[in-house]
Amino acid sequence: MGKCILFCAAEFDRLAQNIEDDDYVIAADGGLRHLKALSRKPDAILGDFDSLGFVPQGAEVFPVQKDDTDAMLAVRHGLTRGYREFVIYGGLDGQRLDHTVANYQTLQFLSDNGAAGYLIGKDYIVTVIKNETLRFPNTAEGVLSVFCLGEDARGVSIRGLQYPLQNGTLTGGFPLGVSNHFVGEAAQVTVENGSLLVMWDRKNGFPEGERSASGGTKAPPYNNLQQRV
Repeated sequence: MGKCILFCAAEFDRLAQNIEDDDYVIAADGGLRHLKALSRKPDAILGDFDSLGFVPQGAEVFPVQKDDTDAMLAVRHGLTRGYREFVIYGGLDGQRLDHTVANYQTLQFLSDNGAAGYLIGKDYIVTVIKNETLRFPNTAEGVLSVFCLGEDARGVSIRGLQYPLQNGTLTGGFPLGVSNHFVGEAAQVTVENGSLLVMWDRKNGFPEGERSASGGTKAPPYNNLQQRV
């Protein structure tokens, strides 16, 4: 199965990787504009369309007054179709900081449900890992930052970067993991128990190889939770 590719309404400049034939493409509200610029037809269009300003033909329409953001609606849609890797454009560089933070929590939602999500911005890629390890090749350059998301993250190890850490604990009240640097070595970030928000320079692309469990309990399969409206 391919990836679920989401296009949201915030800024978008270019793809981080090609969209393959087996990928499933969703336009969330104003994200449809980005797909039109790419001359790409989405597999699904959904949202409340307060950003786009009109309802496109064939769209699934939701009320403006709802608990889910349009990005969350798209994530739920992709999960119900069985996708477990999500690439999200137009969700990191917008004017609405609150929606950026909401998208960080959407990454956590994906991780809680046994999936992996990546927010693709102009300069950064962001993901959440939960009881997992991320790996980067020795060609990676620039900055990598790690933040605790939720309760204390324990068993945190950072290897192959300028500031290593072995079996440490990161908390939500002190940004110990900010502004680390690649140093020309194969690098990895591990959390044994808890969740980490990890961000790095976009020029490095996606992490190397498959994301692997590092301990703790794996999330159950997505159980098709209903949207709250």
